[in-house]
Amino acid sequence: MALTESTRPGEFIIAEANGSISREEVTIVSGQNLAAGTVVGKITASGKYTAYDDDNADGSQTAAGILYAAVDASGGDKKGVIIARHAEVADSLLVWAGTNDAGDKTAGKADLAALDIILR
Repeated sequence: MALTESTRPGEFIIAEANGSISREEVTIVSGQNLAAGTVVGKITASGKYTAYDDDNADGSQTAAGILYAAVDASGGDKKGVIIARHAEVADSLLVWAGTNDAGDKTAGKADLAALDIILR
């Protein structure tokens, strides 16, 4: 029997700034069950985070970081940590919402680059 291992916390990080300057504690909005490495956006009205989707119109259409570790907020809002700035990450280990097509991912990568999150 083959086992499939999900992405481990922080596995996608190649390098980050000294200390904890790259990281930010955030609230993941209820109804989300997100894996480590998920690209997230910030909902403007609530300040909470959800999976990034370039087609949204609530603020989460702008990539705001990458979830450090898995967060299951399916039963209510939960705290999580994102890589929010100044980091180098493995593009192949990022997790994108299934609704994101190639164009959406390109836009999200540009948003991350603006935060000094560089994909390799």
